[in-house]
Amino acid sequence: MNFDNLTTRIKEIQTQLSQQVAHSVNIAVSTRNWLIGCYIVEYEQNGDDRSNYGERLLKCLEEKISITGMTERRFREFRRLYLVYPQLVTIISSYLKTTSISNSIHTGAGVQVENIDFESFAIRRIASAESQKWQTPPEKLFYQLPYSHLLLISKIKEPIKRAFYETEAIKGCWSYKELERQINSLYFERSGLSKDKQMLSSLVNRNAHKIAPSEIIKNPISLEFIGLKEKDIVMESDLETALLNHLQEFLLELGNGFCFEARQKRILIDGVYYKADLVFYHRILKCHVIVELKTDKFKHEFASQLNLYLNYYKNEMMQPDDNFPIGLLMCTDFGQTTVRYATAGLDENIFVSKYKINLPTENELQDYLSNINMH
Repeated sequence: MNFDNLTTRIKEIQTQLSQQVAHSVNIAVSTRNWLIGCYIVEYEQNGDDRSNYGERLLKCLEEKISITGMTERRFREFRRLYLVYPQLVTIISSYLKTTSISNSIHTGAGVQVENIDFESFAIRRIASAESQKWQTPPEKLFYQLPYSHLLLISKIKEPIKRAFYETEAIKGCWSYKELERQINSLYFERSGLSKDKQMLSSLVNRNAHKIAPSEIIKNPISLEFIGLKEKDIVMESDLETALLNHLQEFLLELGNGFCFEARQKRILIDGVYYKADLVFYHRILKCHVIVELKTDKFKHEFASQLNLYLNYYKNEMMQPDDNFPIGLLMCTDFGQTTVRYATAGLDENIFVSKYKINLPTENELQDYLSNINMH
C-alpha cells in the first residue's frame, strides 16, 4: 500500500459508511416520529384526562417534555405523519423487534409504566381509514424515503397525488429540494396531461438533483378553462402559454372590470428589457393591473420583480386621473408568513394568489402508477 492507496481507501470507507449511517439515522427518525404521532392521536381520541388539555395538548407537551426539537409544531407534524401513514405499523413493529430499543419502548427502560400497544392503535386507524387503493408499499416508504420526504408528501391531501410523488421520489432517488421543486412545478398535473408519461419521467429524473448523504383578487384562482391538449410531454412553460392563450376565460375568472392591454409587455429600465406577463386596465378601479404568472411556489424574488414593474408604471405610465397600479402574483402555492415578510415595505398593492388546474381522469394515473410499481 502506498499513500495514494491509503487516501483512496479512506475516501471509500467514508463514503460508504456515511451513506449507511445516514440511512440508519433516517429510519430511526421516521420510527420515532411516527410512534410519537401514534401515541398523540390515540391520547386525543381515548385519553382518560384528555379533556383537561383540549386544543392546548401539543403546547402542554412541549412545555412538559422540554427537549430540544420537541415543539408544538413538531408534534403537529408527527401527528400528521401517523394519520397519513398508519400502514407503516407492520414495518415499524418489525424494525423495533430487531433493535435493542424495542423492550425499552414497551417497558419504559426499567420504569414501571403501562404497556401501551401502539400496533392495535394503528390497526384500528387503518380499518377506519378511507380506501387504500392509492398506496405505495409500506416497506418502500419506510426504507427508501427519508423522514423529510415523508413529511413533505404527507402535506398533500389527495391520496393519488401522494402516491405519485412517493413513487417518483423513490424511483429517481430525489433529494428533498428536488422533491419540493417538482411538487411546486406541478409535475403531477403535467404528467397527467402528458401522453408519454414515461418519457416525461425519464426527462425529469435525468435532470433531477439526487439524494446526497450530507378580495378583488380571487384566491385560489381556478384555471380549469385552459384546456391543455394532450402532447408527448407537458413542460412548465406549457402551463404559462396555455393561460396566456385563454385571455377571455382568464378575465372572466378574475372578475368584472378587467380590460386587456398587453401580453409580454416589454419594459425598458437602464438599458435592460423586462417582460410583464399580462397587463390589464381596470375600468372600475381606474388603474393598471399587472399579472405575473409563476409555475412555482412563491419566492421572495417574485415580489421584488413585480414591485419593479409597479414602480415603473407609477412613474412612466400613470395618467393624472389614474390610481396607483395593482400587482397580482400568481403561484402554484405560497406560505402566508413568507409572503408577509417578502412584501413588507414593498408596494401595498401587491397581491399573491395561487392557481389550480383541472386534472385528467384518475384511471390514466392509476395505470401509470401500477406500471411503475410492477418493475
